[in-house]
Amino acid sequence: MGLFDDDFYSTKVSRRARSTSSRDEFAFSNKKGMRNWSNVRIAFVASFTSAVAAVLLFMLVFGGGGFGPGSHSASVAASGSASLEQRTIQASAKVRPAVVSVINEQTVPYGLIPGTEGSEGEAGGGDEGQNQGSKKEVGVGSGVIFKLADGKAYIITNHHVIAGAESVKVMLVNGEKREAKIVGSDQITDLAVLEMDGKDIKTAAEIGKSSKLQPAEFVLAIGNPLGLGDSLAMGIVSKTHRIVPVSLNEDGVYDWQQEVIQVNVSINEGNSGGPLIDMDGKVVGINSMKIAEVGVEGLGFAIPIDNAMPVINSLLEKGYVSRPYLGVYTVDLEQYFAQKQIEDQAAAGDGKTEQGTAPGSEQSELPELNLPDEVLGGVIVLEAVGPAKDAGMKLNDVIVKLDEKSISSTMELRQYLYEHKHIGDEIQVTFYRDGKLKTISYKLAEKTKDE
Repeated sequence: MGLFDDDFYSTKVSRRARSTSSRDEFAFSNKKGMRNWSNVRIAFVASFTSAVAAVLLFMLVFGGGGFGPGSHSASVAASGSASLEQRTIQASAKVRPAVVSVINEQTVPYGLIPGTEGSEGEAGGGDEGQNQGSKKEVGVGSGVIFKLADGKAYIITNHHVIAGAESVKVMLVNGEKREAKIVGSDQITDLAVLEMDGKDIKTAAEIGKSSKLQPAEFVLAIGNPLGLGDSLAMGIVSKTHRIVPVSLNEDGVYDWQQEVIQVNVSINEGNSGGPLIDMDGKVVGINSMKIAEVGVEGLGFAIPIDNAMPVINSLLEKGYVSRPYLGVYTVDLEQYFAQKQIEDQAAAGDGKTEQGTAPGSEQSELPELNLPDEVLGGVIVLEAVGPAKDAGMKLNDVIVKLDEKSISSTMELRQYLYEHKHIGDEIQVTFYRDGKLKTISYKLAEKTKDE
């Protein structure tokens, strides 16, 4: 078997081919002015021609010498590992100048800073110093410059990277630090936009298409893991679309679902907000989270850039994302039942003590909702504001349905609003109040930045 495993490139000669060759040789030898070639000479010429053709073909495929514009693509196809290495280097070099570290600064009371208030020989460590505090770095993440306009550079990062920040600094790839301001931030999608002086910044990352990603495609994460700026990590796309539950308030209660790209790239603390890029050096995702549990490896997630850009554009334009606003702050009915069960068990277990009633069992902190036994899902209104308050909704109303959609949690309420309704739409809210089922209708308002 030779280099090519097929009959066309085989060195075998069929019986039919031999007979045809003999006829051609006879015709050739009888032409005027031509000699009759021997079989040995014909074989030598054929072998030499084949050898030359093989050398030229090898050089064409493996890039030796180069043969015009098509030679590089041919060598890329035939030399997978070398091509991947070169593309990785080129892709990272294209984006790295646009990747920055994002520093979240907040005022920390002196008493919380080791070696200040209360330290021996420390001056000015009294109450006045505690109240004043000191501005410190409380978090570091990553970001990517995606736009240069009017002398400004605009950066995409995560909301949780800059959440609570009193000031934000950005460190460029060359180590220079610059002041930045928050243009807008969105907790739901975990995205934010920063603005800083664009002097001497020449590179903005090119935005790609996350919809074109395929499973097992190679990708790179660039960012500032653990404060080790300008760091690269490589892996593959494990799944192009994954839905993961998230706790927006980080209280352990899942109240939103995020569509993400799942990757096996090493994403660590500090990578958040940095770009996930393809082998063409285009941003296809914003690194956002990872599963950090014992025995779990290779589960990183990035926000698809196709989903991120409409949010980013809204943040640039308005400073917030325009969404329909129901006007209620809620807690899941499931949480109410779980807390009530704990109280009931505590009361049954403690009972009466020698000193009297067990502590905490005198009066439950939970309200009596008087719900029918069959009602197991819904959301309890903690506060009604805006359109809901104007429509007459009150504390402890239990919402069980929006329009014809049954609602069992805050997550489902948000999903229905954000995915199926628009600002100004009429909505029908079905709820229980003091055990009685009621229905009201009103128009959805726009949720402003402050709200």
